[in-house]
Amino acid sequence: MTNNRSGRGKSRRNTATATPVQGKQHNKTIQAKKDRKLEQSRVGVGNRMLQVERRNGNSNGNTDGNVNDSDRKKRGERGSRRSSSVRQTQAASNRNRPSAQHLDLPVHKNDEVVIDIIGMNHDGEGVGRVEGFTLFVPGALPGEKVRVKVLKTKKQYGYAKLLDIAQASPDRIAAPCAIYDQCGGCQLQHMSYEAQLSWKRQHVVDVLERIGKLSVATESSEHTAEILATSADGNANHMSRVQGVVVHPTLGMSEPWRYRNKAQVPIGVTEGGLVGGFYARGSHRIVDMNTCLIQDERNDEVVARVKEIGRMLGISAYNEETGRGLLRHVVVKTAFRTGEMMLVLVTNGRDIPHADAWIGSIREHIPHVASICQNVNTKRTNVIFGDETRVLWGRDVIYDYIGNVQFAISARSFYQVNPVQTEVLYGKTVEYAGLTGKETVIDAYCGIGTISLFLAQHADQVYGVEIVKEAIDDARSNALLNEMRNVKFEVGASEDVIPAWKEQGITADVIVVDPPRKGCDPRLLDTILEMKPERVVYVSCNPSTLARDLRILEDGGYRTVEVQPVDMFPHTVHVESVALLERWRLSK
Repeated sequence: MTNNRSGRGKSRRNTATATPVQGKQHNKTIQAKKDRKLEQSRVGVGNRMLQVERRNGNSNGNTDGNVNDSDRKKRGERGSRRSSSVRQTQAASNRNRPSAQHLDLPVHKNDEVVIDIIGMNHDGEGVGRVEGFTLFVPGALPGEKVRVKVLKTKKQYGYAKLLDIAQASPDRIAAPCAIYDQCGGCQLQHMSYEAQLSWKRQHVVDVLERIGKLSVATESSEHTAEILATSADGNANHMSRVQGVVVHPTLGMSEPWRYRNKAQVPIGVTEGGLVGGFYARGSHRIVDMNTCLIQDERNDEVVARVKEIGRMLGISAYNEETGRGLLRHVVVKTAFRTGEMMLVLVTNGRDIPHADAWIGSIREHIPHVASICQNVNTKRTNVIFGDETRVLWGRDVIYDYIGNVQFAISARSFYQVNPVQTEVLYGKTVEYAGLTGKETVIDAYCGIGTISLFLAQHADQVYGVEIVKEAIDDARSNALLNEMRNVKFEVGASEDVIPAWKEQGITADVIVVDPPRKGCDPRLLDTILEMKPERVVYVSCNPSTLARDLRILEDGGYRTVEVQPVDMFPHTVHVESVALLERWRLSK
């Protein structure tokens, strides 16, 4: 399937804000920027024993005020001469600068060395050292002795390919997926599930300490949980007995396979005809695939049927280089509790040849499909969905439950991809909110209202805010669907809407935030500090930005009490967390 299988980013934001990307060359430029950013970030993450320095490049921006054409022309001429001079100077400097191959490094490209793996970074790559020089090795696990081939060296770190394992980790297992080495969707299938859960907790601990500058409690989880239970009334004497932030063991799944309820499959063409599956690692080449071990089997079945019918009917696949071809993506959504399914055909144009035959065959072979939709996307872009969605057959939504709350899921609405762990995540969120039925709660980044409606069952009033209008429309519909009248939703940026609510006399006892991977907007954090709720519950899909934002809230008068990691995406490096913060009242 697609490489970004975590489903977080979050897609509810991407559909509204993503900028179209023009053509393959622009895709390469974007990917190059991402690669440079990834290389810079890799060095400073992972095992906290590794303190590898980073050197960040600076980019200069130009500003242009109100100047007339003559001034602009003169400036351009001077700038052109100046740029030429700078380029010549830089070229001369680069010729004199020693390459990585000639630096005094202990290893160089194509060298083969045996190293000990002492940690793992946030991408799941093993981290080892040669005479103090750091090498990142995909596929290697902490505690292993491995033979590697150096692929690339930088000034302070390099990358290597795993050749042989001289001493294997007891956590190493055989990856059950036949295409695990080719596909980028999972990163940790070669690691036992128990070890994955342990590593994810340690990853959270590492970033809280390194980025958030927080002290993490070292006492046993059972002992600290007992103290926290006695401090539910906010008694400062009890709270002071817990030295540091309590990070609990990661909450995992009893069955960590076949957990995804949504598949987004890119469609391409080879000499053998229509194919659909996943992008080969580090490329835009589509490799055909019939099954994915983290996808629900029913999703695999629908995708296979669509490809089979498409080949039979001669449906063309979209070509991102030429912009021609019809079928771009096949999106399948499955409701785990109700069993209903939705199929979305993303096409490069409105006309679908043999549409009736296609729909009839799908209905005949897959009776659980309750909705067949078409999304039209004619832009030269890497964004999956276009602006127009229409129903080809059945309803425009399917229904599913999280806990006892029912949700209507449309073709483009954001809905958590692991419903089993979503219930665990939201249950912990409600627990940390500490609701008695009398509180007013604000849910920032509320999406389609999933967390808001969970909270509304236990609060006096809930206010949800989300910047995407379509998500708020879904949230309001879901509130009506569940006959919940104590929840109000509003479109806008949290940092704008919440201050307006405050001016109307609305104050929150608890604020819940569930931001995208980039974390909370700084203005929202300022707003929280100004409103001064008794508790803040932070739901995070990125430990690094969580740690950054917790530091800001701590500096503003809050104390991070406990953090609960939740494994929403087994066999990947992604980890969700729920953090509880309370206003700090102890006198200095």
